[in-house]
Amino acid sequence: MRLVAVGEADLEVDVRGAGEPVLLIQTALTADEFLPLANQPALQESYRVILYRRRGYGRSSPAEEPGSIVSDAGDCRDLLAVLDIEHAHIVGVSYGAAVALQLAVTDPARVHTLTVIEPPPVCIPNAEEFVAANRGLVDIYRSEGTTVALDNFLTRLIGPDWRTELEAHLPGAVRQIERNAATFFASDIPALLSWDFDAAAARNIQQPTLYIGGTDSGPWFAAVRKIMLDWLSPEDLVLEGADHNLVVTHPGQIARALTHFIARHPIDR
Repeated sequence: MRLVAVGEADLEVDVRGAGEPVLLIQTALTADEFLPLANQPALQESYRVILYRRRGYGRSSPAEEPGSIVSDAGDCRDLLAVLDIEHAHIVGVSYGAAVALQLAVTDPARVHTLTVIEPPPVCIPNAEEFVAANRGLVDIYRSEGTTVALDNFLTRLIGPDWRTELEAHLPGAVRQIERNAATFFASDIPALLSWDFDAAAARNIQQPTLYIGGTDSGPWFAAVRKIMLDWLSPEDLVLEGADHNLVVTHPGQIARALTHFIARHPIDR
């Protein structure tokens, strides 16, 4: 990855392939979660795929504390401008899906299509449970350290064998996660908990939209899917047997769905 000056920050960026641009917005914690998807021939052979690391990850500039979804969306907008891209197919997973949604609201001209993969459950009816759980994670991080907090979070999200599962699909991921934990706990979680996105904001999103989720991601993300279907009326894909780690574990299925979706909505038409 090369460093690209984006406003006052430097971001690590990797551009591969040729064709209409597809921007993959990095999630929180697992910086290279989109790498298995970007490596799929179905995507890379037909499109210009743009991967980048948000502030606080890899060699990108340090993150602000607390972070901001709006600021992250601004970095996306500025990155596209630096790369001389007027319109792109935007894809985000989890935290990155929140950034993608925000970008579609604040800079709609940049977003030709929108694909959201299990956005965080901050706008569901029982969001207070999610908020309390995340505040608890920050408390654990401050009082008991990185290892205990990460194990608490990722066991809940992926399962007790999260280290083995991540390493099997994304070698080096655990070490990377441990290295970036401070950004996650001090910047990303506060950013997420302060993000304001509701039905009124969603009504501003008019781009063709695809929602992707997994059957085994749990009740919070099932509630997110229901909200997204109500608010955005997107095309809908739920992968059987997939959990919230679905971008790492099911990249082939996601790549096929994504390429079929964006092919139906070309930029140059």
